Amino acid sequence: MALSVPQNGVKGDNEPVIELFVKAGSDGESIGNCPFSQRLFMILWLKGVVFNVTTVDLKRKPADLQNLAPGTHPPFITFNGEVKTDVNKIEEFLEDVLCPPKYSKLGARHPESNTAGMDLFAKFSAFIKNSKPDANEGLERGLLKTLQKLDEYLCSPLPDEIDHNSMEEVKASTRSFLDGEEMTLADCNLLPKLHIVKVVTKKYRGFEIPKDMTGIWRYLNNAYKREEFTNTCPSDKEIEIAYADVAKRLVK
Repeated sequence: MALSVPQNGVKGDNEPVIELFVKAGSDGESIGNCPFSQRLFMILWLKGVVFNVTTVDLKRKPADLQNLAPGTHPPFITFNGEVKTDVNKIEEFLEDVLCPPKYSKLGARHPESNTAGMDLFAKFSAFIKNSKPDANEGLERGLLKTLQKLDEYLCSPLPDEIDHNSMEEVKASTRSFLDGEEMTLADCNLLPKLHIVKVVTKKYRGFEIPKDMTGIWRYLNNAYKREEFTNTCPSDKEIEIAYADVAKRLVK
């Protein structure tokens, strides 16, 4: 599958030619489960640049792609014909070259936003890959602990939410995303992973993010209202298929 984003976007004369290659789903065409692919997809969308997206079926990788980026799996990009393959370096590169005033700056203003939820995926992976019932409770506690830490960050007011001239104390944050009201690079990194955690743990462990973690639920629900997230996200079914062999059954 190949598409131009935004679909009705018109490329200007001085705009770079960008193509994003992402992992295809089980049908070989739709968007597949890959938080790194979605991360770059979101960044380019948020930048407001016109770009093309090609989904790559890893079972039948076309010969021309083998020649373009030998031995490389998606995601990767071509920028004016130059292939770039390292996700972290691509993020830095795009933030550097697609800069104001023409393109949005996406870096978080608060350093803590970049590290919020940093160990979430590791705790989730340990929990979902475990096959020993006696270890399940401890691993679930570990996942809950890191979710609680993320929830506390999302509920804690950022410095710019506090009016130092006001007599009223701001007790809880109402912000939409990690760093404020707009998505940043921090959200492009964390949101795809958090969504996977939500979908996979419910399907294969019957685990749900507690409803009293209001910061996380506010965060997720705000993401689900944004096309930059929903239109770059694989379907829940694709995520479940991707984890069918990864999620271990608890066997005594």
